[in-house]
Order: sequence, then C-alpha cells, then structure tokens
Amino acid sequence: MTDASVPSPDTPQEVLASLGDLTRRVRSAQRGTWFPLLLLGALTLGGILVGRFTFKAESVSCPTGDAAAGAGCTLITQGSPVYWTLGLAFAYAATAFFYIRRSRNRGVGTPVRPYILTGIALVGLVAATTFWSIRQGMVQPGATVDFWGLHLDPASGVTMFLERLTGPAAAVGLPLLVLSWVERSRALLLLTVVYLAIELVPLTDGWMGIPVTSPWSALPRFGVPGLLLLLSALGFGLAELPGKRTRS
Repeated sequence: MTDASVPSPDTPQEVLASLGDLTRRVRSAQRGTWFPLLLLGALTLGGILVGRFTFKAESVSCPTGDAAAGAGCTLITQGSPVYWTLGLAFAYAATAFFYIRRSRNRGVGTPVRPYILTGIALVGLVAATTFWSIRQGMVQPGATVDFWGLHLDPASGVTMFLERLTGPAAAVGLPLLVLSWVERSRALLLLTVVYLAIELVPLTDGWMGIPVTSPWSALPRFGVPGLLLLLSALGFGLAELPGKRTRS
C-alpha cells in the first residue's frame, strides 16, 4: 500500500493575506469618488458666473459713526441661494443614480446611502438657515445678523465663522467626510480636510487683485475650491482606471 501525497492547506497567514487582497480589490471596485468631485467642482465654479450675473451694488444709509454726515454706504449683494440649493440637490441625486448603476454593472455595491442622506440633510439645513436670515430682506450695514433667533454682531469672529460654516463647508465638506469613511479612502479624507480649511479660513478682500466691489469678486472664493475639486476628480479618475485598479 502506497501513501498518496495530499496538498497541504494554506497557512493562516496565506488565508489572511488572500482575504486582505480580496478586500482591497472589492473596495477599489466600489469606489467612484471622481464623479461626485466632478459634479461639486463644476457646481462651485458655476458659482462664479452666478455671482457675476447677480451682482448688485446700491447706496444705503450708513450706520451712525461709520461715515461722514451726508455720505452714504454701498450695499453689495451677490449670489443665489436657489442656485446652491437646487444645484447641490441635483448633484447628490445624480451621485446616487451613478453609484446604483455602477453597482448593477459591476455586481459590487457601495453603501453610499449615508453620504447621500447626509448631503441632502445638510443642504436642507443650510438652505433653511440662509432663507431664515434673509426672510425680511438683505441685512443692512450695521444691523445684527439673525441666526435662528440669535442676533449676532456682523463684525464678530463668531458670526463670520458661522456664515462660512453654513455654506459649502457644511453642504459639501461634511458629506465628503462621510464619503471618505464609506469608501475607506485616506486620500479623500486628506482632500476633505484641505477643502474645509480653504472654506473656513477667510480670504482677505482684494485677494488676486480683485476688489470686493467688482462683479468678479466671487472668483477667488469659488475658484480656489472649485479647481481643487476638479483636479482631485481628475486624479481619482485616473487612479480608478481599470489598469490602475487591477494593480492596486
């Protein structure tokens, strides 16, 4: 009677290594980060044109002590809350459709629902905050800012921080944090931190040589984060090409 050789089973280390490799391949197939970044970048750059065509400057009475007797102040209004509300809602709806179709084609789903729900909820909150603050018209020079019943000094650091936070920082940046967690992407997490820093740190008036009284004054404010998102979409798109994904 002869002994037959039986292939030895894989060692626990080999099994864990193969599972780890499979997990990385599945996560790579699930990712479609470039698409929401492309939409958000295009939407942000579109805000430059919206700011240009909604720019309006009008003379109003100055607060006491802010101008000489008989002199007036200029109130500048720019931008459209409707553009951002509808644009962001469309971006999140299109992203949901993209991931659903992608999962059907590849047979690998992505739990993108937390990102979509967070984005839509924050868009609604930001829109409600904006319309609440301007429900009685634009805030006049020297008047307090009504932030959900809190009448804040417009010149205080807290007020300016809240105004920056209740904008793209909340409606775009915070959902991107959720997406970085969903896709387990350190690169997206780093991008989001940089994006939030740009949105929350104010640019000085006249940056890039464009004065605040110019119809193109929104160019620096939207151009910098918009280009960051578009370039990042290009980078993630190249990294997610089939050849790159197979080698990752």
